[in-house]
Order: sequence, then structure tokens, then C-alpha cells
Amino acid sequence: MLKITHIAKTFNPGTITEKVALADVHLTLKEGDFVTVIGGNGAGKSTMLNAIAGVFPIDSGTIEIGGQDVTNLPEYKRAQYLGRVFQDPMTGTAATMNIEENMALAMRRGERRGLRWGISNMERSMYKEQLHTLGLGLEERMSSKVGLLSGGQRQALTLLMATLRTPKLLLLDEHTAALDPKTAAKVLELTEKIVNEQHLTALMVTHNMRDAIAIGNRLIMMNAGRIVVDVSGDEKKSMTRADLMALFEKAAGQEIESDRMLLS
Repeated sequence: MLKITHIAKTFNPGTITEKVALADVHLTLKEGDFVTVIGGNGAGKSTMLNAIAGVFPIDSGTIEIGGQDVTNLPEYKRAQYLGRVFQDPMTGTAATMNIEENMALAMRRGERRGLRWGISNMERSMYKEQLHTLGLGLEERMSSKVGLLSGGQRQALTLLMATLRTPKLLLLDEHTAALDPKTAAKVLELTEKIVNEQHLTALMVTHNMRDAIAIGNRLIMMNAGRIVVDVSGDEKKSMTRADLMALFEKAAGQEIESDRMLLS
């Protein structure tokens, strides 16, 4: 479902602020894979997701989504293949529009726009059913402006919007980092439920080592723009924080005193 072949990206090349963000990254995801991505600041996690989404052109390599080469496609053309939830709950929704209008925009992602009535009664009924699955009571507030929702409610809504059209690949970029622990746990629970029920292929960047180990069927760790750890199956299920830190030290060739050092 995703095939990244030897991609590289350097920002500000040839200047004093040159930064190698991705260095020969190779990654393949099968349909239904739920992969967590972990690593310290500057490791290349979000840069990899941005490269997949087409936020900027890569310097070399290829990116395929669902067998389609999207390497040279602009970001707006890749939208038909992707769903994405960002770290900031304010991103991904239109605050001045109401809930059902936001969902209608998500439902029309990748379609040609025409002159017709905005939201049909059948659509409205479907949106209500979808919102009910979140268990947040938003189905009774469909005419409310999204800007009036809490951070957790907005993030849950964004997650639902990102998966309305069943994307080939779901990108989750630290989507619970800005939430309080209780709300973050609820959004993570909804994430697992939606990914499993729709059999989605997903990449989830996180700074939480416990979540990275507990969620999904595969875990990759990045360092200095490279993937240095890749575990799955029974090895991932039985893994502890200490195991993961030991794997990182072996792969990256450096000692770390604590997981806080690794992830800060």
C-alpha cells in the first residue's frame, strides 16, 4: 500500500543552515499495516510524513501509494489517496464552518466541484450515524461551529473526516500530543477502532514510547534521517521500553541514559 524507495531530502543545501532531514529512507507497508514511528526531535519522522503527503519535493527516490507512483504529484493531487490528522487540533478543520459542512468538505475530497445543493438529507443522515460512533454527542451538534469544540472533540472529528473516504493510507502526525492524557487516550482508542474496523493502512508518529509499543502491528524508530529499528509481530508484542532502548543503541551506535533523552 506504501512503497518508499531510497528517498532523500536536504533543506537549505550548500548553506550554513543545511540540514539532512531524510537520508536514503526505504520503507514498504502492506495493506492493513498499522505502523508506529518513534524517534527524537529532528530524527525525520514528520519530514517523512510530509514527503509522503507531497508537502515538498524530495531530492531523490520514489514514493508509491497503492501501486501508483506519486513522486511528482503535487500535494492537492495526493489528497485523493491520503487521510491525515495533524498534531494541532486547530489544523484539519474549518473553524468558522459547522460540523456537517466540514464533513461534507471531507466527503468531497478529490472530487470535481460543481453547482449543486450543498448537503442532501441522505448525506446528513450518514454524517449523523458516523458522528454517533465517536460517542461524544457530536451528532446532536451538527449545526455547531467547529471552532466552539474542545481540542479532543476537534481531533476526533478530524480523524473521522480523514477516514470518511477510506484512504489508501492514513497519516497520523503526533495527533494526540497536544491533548491532555485522558483525552489523548480517548482519541487513541478511537484511532485503533477506526483503523481496525476499516482495515486501514496507517503510519502514526508518536513521542510516547508506551503507545508506540502497544499500538499497531509494527514499530519503526528513526534517527538522523534514517530508519534504524524495524520490529513487528511477536517481537513487537513482547517488547519493553528497555528492549527498545537497547535496540536503538545497537542500531544507532550510541548510548542513551533514558527514554527521555531519546524522545526529547
